[in-house]
Amino acid sequence: MYAITIPEPGGPEALVWDEVPDPVPGEGEVLVEVVAGAVNRADILQRQGFYDPPPGASRYPGLECSGRIAALGPGVSGWAVGDEVCALLAGGGYAEKVAVPAGQLLPVPEGVDLKTAAALPEVVCTVWSNVFMIAHLRPGETLLVHGGSSGIGTMAIQLAKAVGAKVAVTAGTKEKLDYCAELGAEILVNYREQDFVEEVKKATGGAGADVILDNMGAKYLDRNVQTLAVNGRLAVIGMQGGIKGELNLAALLGKRAAVTAASLRARPLEEKAAIVAAVREHVWPLLAGGHVRPVVDRELPMSDAAAAHRVVEESGHIGKVLLVVP
Repeated sequence: MYAITIPEPGGPEALVWDEVPDPVPGEGEVLVEVVAGAVNRADILQRQGFYDPPPGASRYPGLECSGRIAALGPGVSGWAVGDEVCALLAGGGYAEKVAVPAGQLLPVPEGVDLKTAAALPEVVCTVWSNVFMIAHLRPGETLLVHGGSSGIGTMAIQLAKAVGAKVAVTAGTKEKLDYCAELGAEILVNYREQDFVEEVKKATGGAGADVILDNMGAKYLDRNVQTLAVNGRLAVIGMQGGIKGELNLAALLGKRAAVTAASLRARPLEEKAAIVAAVREHVWPLLAGGHVRPVVDRELPMSDAAAAHRVVEESGHIGKVLLVVP
């Protein structure tokens, strides 16, 4: 088969479409013939040499894919060769085939085509696990999403609205904010021109955000705590703004607030399986009913993953960028 390899870390040109051995599904795994994958910020960090796959995972980038089951490994039940699926991966999505633990498979949702389904697993599992399973967003609360026009952001807006929450977003252009509004965001903050602390507090009568989904890390830590409401929850899922920040514990104590940080990639298989099962139970009916939809900006050939990485690094997209197997 062919896969995107990274002979040496570096810029987008470090991604090489090369012939490699086919993966073999192990105990409890299935082999998926990939139709499409999707680009995530973690893939860029891996390409740069900053985010190695966990032990035992594929060395090729790619944290989600869609395709058809080509073979079943020992001990797998409930799936059949030919089933159309999408999958949450620890790596290997930038390839023609990938071995996947059966607990990380999802059927392609009703109303979503097979190729587009590649845009779902990583973003839906990230949003559901952090915003709902950890931060427990409730109807009537306010969710602030940083990077509202990203793949994570566009899904977070829709899921929050579906459960009856109010949504605030930050983004860097009017076009992106307008798209967030179309998805249901009500508080729109251009982070290049406005202070999100001030804007969110003004829009909530001084209360602040009950839950914040943050991809920036250190850069926004202090301001996020300022923005939190009493009993607020800050869920950190990225470090685009740095890894070390100063936390004002007095402010946190005064608000009886919480800060959590979680990633998906290195979690134990049983934890990933539990998240995937929760997503299938709670989110898949919303997709089938048309209440939530994947947002895809563009499709590029998987062999041209370098071009896709440039798009994502330049933030020149809304939603997800797909990589389609040629």
